[in-house]
Amino acid sequence: RLFAHWEAVASTHRVSLPREMAGPIAQMVRHSQAREPVPYVSLSQHGKCEEAAYEERRYPAGKWACVTMGEPMYEQSISMSFMKLMRYICKENSVGCHLGMTVPVLNEIHLTKEGTELEREVLTAYYLPGAFQQNPPVPMDPEIHITERAPLRVITRVFYGMTTEETILREISLFWELLGSTDTVLRETYIVASYENPSIPQRRNEIWFICQ
Repeated sequence: RLFAHWEAVASTHRVSLPREMAGPIAQMVRHSQAREPVPYVSLSQHGKCEEAAYEERRYPAGKWACVTMGEPMYEQSISMSFMKLMRYICKENSVGCHLGMTVPVLNEIHLTKEGTELEREVLTAYYLPGAFQQNPPVPMDPEIHITERAPLRVITRVFYGMTTEETILREISLFWELLGSTDTVLRETYIVASYENPSIPQRRNEIWFICQ
């Protein structure tokens, strides 16, 4: 039943779910309560009417497992990448055990020069839990790369629901309206941070603007 549910979710992303994902899905669900947050420092919060409209944060350098995909649709790229990362997290690694889930999972995107659509290539990144930061387990999948990502300063804003190219472009546009004219952040590279698995309909996401 669990597999059928995830299969239905995958089909909304125009992706077919291979049978070998049944094991990793069951493991992910079993460990779903134990999720380690990616460490960061909150620098400032900017609110409107008692509600935080956006927040500035600093993330330290750290090791991430990264996959890059360039499928025809954004949802296909992130689904294919996350399936690879799930298999790595669950067992397909040099220590042969479940590594533990961290949140958020990051999807780094690039806008075309016109800023009207996303480039096809999306990098999906999973932060290695604290216990494995010094000595990351080696992935069995050659398409997964362990990368030391530099410290990052971002301005973040929450949104809920599905992440499609359309919703992401809309969120970027809304965030620009909120911030107004500024040259302190990058204009062509953004990050979509996901906090919950794709089977949750109103899941929490953030759009991150990267500070120069």
